[in-house]
Amino acid sequence: MDKILDGKLVADEILEKIKVDLKEYIEKGYRPPGLAAVLIGDNPASKIYVSSKVKTCANLGYYSEKVEMDKNSTMAEVMSVIRNLNEREDIDGILIQLPLPDQLDESMILFSVLPEKDVDGFHPTNLGKLFIDEPNMVPCTPLGIMALLKKYNIELKGKNAVVVGRSRIVGKPLSFLLLRENATVTICHSKTQNLAEITSRADILIAAMGKKAFLSYEHIKDDAVVIDVGINRVTDLDEAKRFYPDSEKRWKSVIEKGSTLVGDVFPPAMKEKSSFYTPVPGGVGPLTIAGLMMNTFLSYTQRLK
Repeated sequence: MDKILDGKLVADEILEKIKVDLKEYIEKGYRPPGLAAVLIGDNPASKIYVSSKVKTCANLGYYSEKVEMDKNSTMAEVMSVIRNLNEREDIDGILIQLPLPDQLDESMILFSVLPEKDVDGFHPTNLGKLFIDEPNMVPCTPLGIMALLKKYNIELKGKNAVVVGRSRIVGKPLSFLLLRENATVTICHSKTQNLAEITSRADILIAAMGKKAFLSYEHIKDDAVVIDVGINRVTDLDEAKRFYPDSEKRWKSVIEKGSTLVGDVFPPAMKEKSSFYTPVPGGVGPLTIAGLMMNTFLSYTQRLK
């Protein structure tokens, strides 16, 4: 039996359903959904992420707009751009690409986006709705992960779920979504003592701490479902060989391209001990963009009504 939870497959199915649903709105004469991505500075990874999101919008039939701002932009300039996007009727979702330059107040900028256009799900109003069990805009990665678990019929009711990482982007919101499905949830973090003792009891283990191949054999219960959210770059060939002892393709990537990717879980341990697991790449990554498109479509339909 294939143990891989194929995030790309599930993401493609989600996007195809959105495309079909959107077609009905367009045929009735409605405008397409609009997504604006605000990119401040010249971070190469951020540029790639935004380009990928714009491309996905085009494939779905969304209207997308990329707002590029100088890395030295002031708070007043950024707030003015967001205020304009908040007021526009053709824009349903506003995405602020992180990280932001140091001179900018991240919280103030994220919180200035209207809650109904906050397709990242980071606004206190949307996080608060999740907290009181009335979710609307949910952070994209947790939203995608829940869709993946549902697609593969992973039972959550009464299961022990351990989330390693407490960020507002993944760890905290995902914990509330798991609670909604009646899982018993434990959140671990950098100050947790006896980490392996806790994670090794998890029926569902979610790794979202941003540490290269950190969780290993002693952290994983036999036949656990492992969701690896981490995306870490590996540039050392010996390290790549240790993480991927049977993958010459990964070694070749380091030699020819300078790097390969690894998650937060040691790949040989994840493959050997889990019943199902997400690969890196091709696991959670595509689901994050699918989650963004789901939230944008939700905002679109709610605003049309």
